[in-house]
Amino acid sequence: MSPSGPEPGAPSGLSVLLEAVLTIGTDLEPRATLRQLVDSATALTGARHGVLGVLDPDHGRLVEVVTSEGARPELPPGEPYDAVLHEPGLLAVPVLVQGAVCGRLRLTGRRAPEGFTGADLEVLRVLAGQAGIALGNARLYESARQRERWIEGAAAVTTALLTGAPGDALTTVAEQARLLADAAAGVVLQPTEEGGMEIVAAATTDDPAVLLGATIRPGTAVLDQLLAGEPVFIDDSATDPRMTTRVRSLFGPSMMLPLRAAGKLIGTLALPRSPGARPYTPVDHRLATQFASQAALALVLADAQAGRERLAVFEDRDRIARDLHDLVIQRLFATGMMLETAARRAQAAEVRTMLAQAVDELESTVQEVRTTIFALQQPPSDAPSTFRGKVLRETAGAAAVLGFSPSVHFTGAVESAVPDQAQTHLLAALRRALATASRRAGVSRIDVSVDARATLPDGRPGVRLTVTDDGAPDEGAQASPVIWQAPR
Repeated sequence: MSPSGPEPGAPSGLSVLLEAVLTIGTDLEPRATLRQLVDSATALTGARHGVLGVLDPDHGRLVEVVTSEGARPELPPGEPYDAVLHEPGLLAVPVLVQGAVCGRLRLTGRRAPEGFTGADLEVLRVLAGQAGIALGNARLYESARQRERWIEGAAAVTTALLTGAPGDALTTVAEQARLLADAAAGVVLQPTEEGGMEIVAAATTDDPAVLLGATIRPGTAVLDQLLAGEPVFIDDSATDPRMTTRVRSLFGPSMMLPLRAAGKLIGTLALPRSPGARPYTPVDHRLATQFASQAALALVLADAQAGRERLAVFEDRDRIARDLHDLVIQRLFATGMMLETAARRAQAAEVRTMLAQAVDELESTVQEVRTTIFALQQPPSDAPSTFRGKVLRETAGAAAVLGFSPSVHFTGAVESAVPDQAQTHLLAALRRALATASRRAGVSRIDVSVDARATLPDGRPGVRLTVTDDGAPDEGAQASPVIWQAPR
C-alpha cells in the first residue's frame, strides 16, 4: 500500500485483511495459513520483510520460522527468538495461544518514509491474533491425533499379546512404544537378583544386542524411583548424573515408565531418543505413561491366559493318562491272563510257545503304556527331576533323530533306589548308546530297560541299564545288547 492509495486493480486493505481472517480454520496444517498471514501483514503495512517465529510451548525454543515471500529466515530453528530480526524500522507483536506467548510476528523495512504507524500496529495485532488461533487449532488437532495414535498402539499391543502372535511379548511392547514415541530405541528393564535392573528386551533400528544386558547398578538414585514404580523423565541421558548404564552416551532425551499392573511391577519401559533430538513434552509424558499402564495390564492378562492354556493341556493329558490306566491296561492285563490260561491248556508245544511269546509282548506293551502315562503326567514345561523322567527325556530327544520312539521299560523303585552318582553314570551311558544306535544302518527298533532290582557280579544291589536294537553293528562298533551297571 503506497502513500497515494492502492494501485488500480489491487485488492483493498480491508479485503486483504478479511481474506486472511477467513482462512483461519480452513486448513489444519498451519504452515500455509501462517505464510498467508505474514504475506498479508507485509502487504497491508508496506513492509519489505515479515517473519513469524514459532516457539516450542514447553521449552521456549524457536522451532519454526515462517517468512513472507522473498524474505529469508534470519536464524534456523532452535535459536532464541529474541535474536531474530534486530534491524532498524522494526514492528513486532507477540502471538498468543490461550494467553501464553507461542511466537512473535515481526515486520521490517517499511517502504513509506514515515515508517510504521499506529494503524500498522493495529493491523499487525489483528493478524497476530489470527496466527494464534491458527497455531492453537493446529496444536489441538495434533494433540488429538497423537492421543489417537497412542490409543491405537496400546490396542494393537493388547491384541497381539492376547491372540498369541509370534514373538517375545516384552519386545513387542518395546517396539510399538518406540514407534509411537519416535524414539531411537525401546527397551524393557527388569529387576536382577543383585538388586539392580537389566535390559532384557530391546527394539531399535540398529543392533539390539548392543543394548541387551546393560544394567543399572544397585545404589543409584534413579533405581530407587524405578523399583518404586515411579516414572523418570530425563532431558539428556549422556549428561544426567542419575544415569549409570554403559549405553547412556548413545542417547539424549528419555522417558522411563513403570510397567505395573495388579499391584505387580513387571519392569520399566525406557524410550530414549537420539542425542540432540527434541525433548519430550508433558503431553508425551502423559500419553506414554498411559500406554505403559495398558501394556503392563496386557502382559499380565497374556501371562494368565498362557497359564490357563497350559493348565488345560495338563488336565487333558491327565485325563488321557487316567483313561489309559483304567481302560487300556486293565484290558491288556485281562487278555494276558486269558493267554496264560490257554497256554497251560494247550497240548502242542508249538502252540504253548506262541502263546508265551504273545504274553511277553502284552507285558512289554503294558510297560510302554505305563511309561506313556508317566510322561503325560509330567508338567509340559518342567524339567524332569526324577531318574525315570530323565531317561524319558533322553529317549524323547533321540526320537527326533531316529524317526521313531525307543521303547522304555522300568523295573523296581527307579525313583527312590537310584542315587545321584549312579544316575549321572547311567544317563551318560544311555546317551552314548542312543547316539551309536542312531548312526547304525537298518535300525528300526530300540529297547531301553532300567532294572532297579539288579544284582552286581560281586553280589551288591545295583541298577542295570540295557539298550538293544535290531540293527547290524558297524565295524568296530559295540555289539548289542549293551549293558551298564551301577551300585545302589
